[in-house]
Amino acid sequence: MGSRTVSIVPSEDPISAKVRLNALLAGAGLDPLNSALVGRFEGYLSLLLRWNARMNLTAIRDEEGILSRHFVESIACARALPAGIATLLDFGSGAGFPGVPIALCCPGIAVTLAESQGKKAAFLREAVRTLGLSCKIHSGRAESPGFRFDCVTLRAVDRMPKAVQAASSLVSPGGWLVLMTTEPELESLRTVLGEAFDWQSPIPLPGGENRLLVLIQSGRGPE
Repeated sequence: MGSRTVSIVPSEDPISAKVRLNALLAGAGLDPLNSALVGRFEGYLSLLLRWNARMNLTAIRDEEGILSRHFVESIACARALPAGIATLLDFGSGAGFPGVPIALCCPGIAVTLAESQGKKAAFLREAVRTLGLSCKIHSGRAESPGFRFDCVTLRAVDRMPKAVQAASSLVSPGGWLVLMTTEPELESLRTVLGEAFDWQSPIPLPGGENRLLVLIQSGRGPE
């Protein structure tokens, strides 16, 4: 997209979008965003809708679905992160979920967005520039950034067990693997990770449909 400044085209009813996002958060039992932060999410929404109109960034293409599924779930993930995380890798970031919302909600965390598909990586670069974030973009294979992180996040993807196995190798000792997955997948993921990880109790994600947030700490196997 180049380095020139690109103005954001607002959604048809931006005030309503702001109100709806905070209403959805309240309905999920989550605190609302302050006015400045909800405005930045509005900018992210507008950019995502515009890019999604001409390329397949995400299968959920309507404003309401993006707010309720992508934004609310990612904000819930950001707020559930353990204290003390300084570096975070969003493995297979796609359109930036949950990595961009984490960067917006937790500015003290150095976030790297890993996305191997060129068009999606280009969108992430534009999102980071437009939103004024300091995220790094890793456009190679997600499993090869060259160092480890305090936390690695991964949202449900195709061949999830294989992706989780690769992502787990990028977690620093004592660090966290944070998965947004589904209840039916849990057992296969436990098998892949073995006993070197300490699983916390899964947290239901807003909206039901068996979607879960699972926090798993590395280096905490049996004594």
